Amino acid sequence: MFSRKKSHVPQKQIDSLIGASTTIRGDIDFVGGLRVDGKVQGHIHCHNDGVATLVISEKAQVDGEIRVSHVVIDGTVNGPVYATEYLELLPNAKINGDVSYKTLEMQVGAVVDGRLLHIQSERAEVVELKRIGGNTVSG
Repeated sequence: MFSRKKSHVPQKQIDSLIGASTTIRGDIDFVGGLRVDGKVQGHIHCHNDGVATLVISEKAQVDGEIRVSHVVIDGTVNGPVYATEYLELLPNAKINGDVSYKTLEMQVGAVVDGRLLHIQSERAEVVELKRIGGNTVSG
């Protein structure tokens, strides 16, 4: 009766790992959970803009755009980040580019060299203001 659909629940397991001594040159399109410990020179996107989780570890570096629903960053990203649901920036996070997010958690030490852009809800809610006796009230 009062339950809400949780279509934005993050992936709780890591399905794929890019190791610390690995460099990927090219774009990555994934589903589920992906952890990057190495270097990616290309864009990282969630397949069909679905629900997925991306973890960028402390020593990792991504040179390209990130577009994933849930993102946790503790490494370096050179490019824009689009977290359509949730973005967590850990103390070693360094982002050189604009960051778009719906929900943001940023710890002390994290650095963003770019703009922080809040993604508004898909559904715009309008509240009409009515005048009653010269006073404006919402209703």
